[in-house]
Amino acid sequence: MKRILVVEDQEDNRQILRDLLAAHYEVTEAENGEEALAAVAKERPDLILMDIQMPIMDGYEATRRIKADPATRSIPIMVVTSYALSGDEAKGREAGCDAWGAMPT
Repeated sequence: MKRILVVEDQEDNRQILRDLLAAHYEVTEAENGEEALAAVAKERPDLILMDIQMPIMDGYEATRRIKADPATRSIPIMVVTSYALSGDEAKGREAGCDAWGAMPT
């Protein structure tokens, strides 16, 4: 079964993604970028769904670090956010995100 890492600080949003994905994928969760880095090192997910605005370490920095590591740079990262500002998509792509999506609020 494919493994997806959901990186999101809001429990409600993690629950939505968990409900959508759990029937078809193994879902691992992290609440911030720092936890995401630890989960990526331990779990080696097949896909990362990354929020961008989180405490401790934001999704941009977590993405940069994941993509800078030769052992993890091939893992696709999709930004999933419920609050995007103008320019956030470009900033995410510059950090190394492979795709961009927005959750309805």
